[in-house]
Amino acid sequence: MTNRNIIRVQGTDREFHRVRILAVLLLSMAMSLMAVSSVNVALHTIETGLGASSADLQWILSGYALAFGVGLIPAGRAGDVLGRGTLFVVGAAVFTVASLACGLAPTPLILNAARIAQGVGAALFSPQVTGMIQQYFSGGGRAKAFALLGLVVSASVAVGPIIAGAVIEAVGPETGWRWAFFSYLPIGLAAVVLGLLWFPFETERRRRIDPELRAKRVDLDPVGSVLIVLIVLAIMYPFMAHAAWAWWLLLAAPPLVLAWIRWERGYVMRGREPLVDLGLFQYRSFRNGLLVSGAVFLGMTSTFAVVALFLQSGQGVDALSTGLIGLPNAIASGVVAIVTAKYVLGRGRQMLVGAISSMLAGTLLSILVVWLIATQGISFWWLSPVLMLNGLGMGIVGSANQTLSMLDIPRQHGGTAGGFKQTVERITTALGNAVITGIFFAVVASNSWATGFMAAFTGIAVCLVAAIGLAVMDLRQHSR
Repeated sequence: MTNRNIIRVQGTDREFHRVRILAVLLLSMAMSLMAVSSVNVALHTIETGLGASSADLQWILSGYALAFGVGLIPAGRAGDVLGRGTLFVVGAAVFTVASLACGLAPTPLILNAARIAQGVGAALFSPQVTGMIQQYFSGGGRAKAFALLGLVVSASVAVGPIIAGAVIEAVGPETGWRWAFFSYLPIGLAAVVLGLLWFPFETERRRRIDPELRAKRVDLDPVGSVLIVLIVLAIMYPFMAHAAWAWWLLLAAPPLVLAWIRWERGYVMRGREPLVDLGLFQYRSFRNGLLVSGAVFLGMTSTFAVVALFLQSGQGVDALSTGLIGLPNAIASGVVAIVTAKYVLGRGRQMLVGAISSMLAGTLLSILVVWLIATQGISFWWLSPVLMLNGLGMGIVGSANQTLSMLDIPRQHGGTAGGFKQTVERITTALGNAVITGIFFAVVASNSWATGFMAAFTGIAVCLVAAIGLAVMDLRQHSR
């Protein structure tokens, strides 16, 4: 065999190995996001089957999101330093065991504790996904990998309710929600086993064989980690707790942010490695990407929660039909996410503006459809095609924004940067869910379910208008 053939075979093997790594990463990301969206259609059956109160139901949603948001940045940093493969496998294992505990939970309290554990597991492995894509892919290959990640993000959020609705419909409302949690077990076990078999564990191996690395002190910046956890708690918890005293925590957020920035700068001056290298924010692509995705997530992530509440509680629609409403959304999102990869490096920012405009159109048309449902009695199924516009936009945003945001980030900071980006998205998701559903319930209390839907979707539209403005700003800055 010639040297050229040896190189070609080795290159093919290396590419095949990267594909296997990516498959495991995407499998786990789908699992973590389905755990967020699928609960929407299970809440009613959990309430009846487990005797959960409205406060219990709120924590079933928010407990996972809170644990997820709090742990992302420290976990991303730990993966960068200790090895992303190890953190991924540990996180997937924790998530899988917690999913089993959710399905077996005898009381709402235990279910909520298990949901928090699920969030911890997801926080451990999620930042490793973006970090390992940064590590093993580059150029067009990285764009394609992030496009597939965008596909998984969009499709899993939309498909989660469909799968949960089908399971609940097949098994029955009393125990169907338990089997919805059990459905994560084969996915989680596959992620753990395949991760152990296929991940190279390069950082871990270097630390074992390199005497200098073995002797070097592991610096996880514990003070910086504690401060960032307190910041996330101070911002997210008030919107989840529904307690008057919790709003005072928001006043603590600004001084905590200032203390964290001062600590991180001082840490660098002392020759140490900070939790988050503040130099990451000098990359305009990363900074603007955070702003755009934050505005999008502030509005869009509550879309299907409002749809599920309106259809199930307001119109008496069953769980399976409620989930199927989002099927065209999921298909459209998946298709455009793949197509976006071909053009993102050249036209990504123009595509972002168009994508968010598509979501705005879908949101406004949804308001029109619900008004026609209330006044003309048309079928609720008309929501399905207009929500497909949201899927088209979200598929492009998930793929293009992820690629463009991480484009200039050095590989050694991939996990930390990815964790920070996801934390911003989790915080804005929590804020958006609290505000948008708060608008929905406040209007429903004094008006109709349709009026509540239209008010909530108007709030979503406002967030999308802000996102379009930020995307146009980013486009103009990079054009100059």
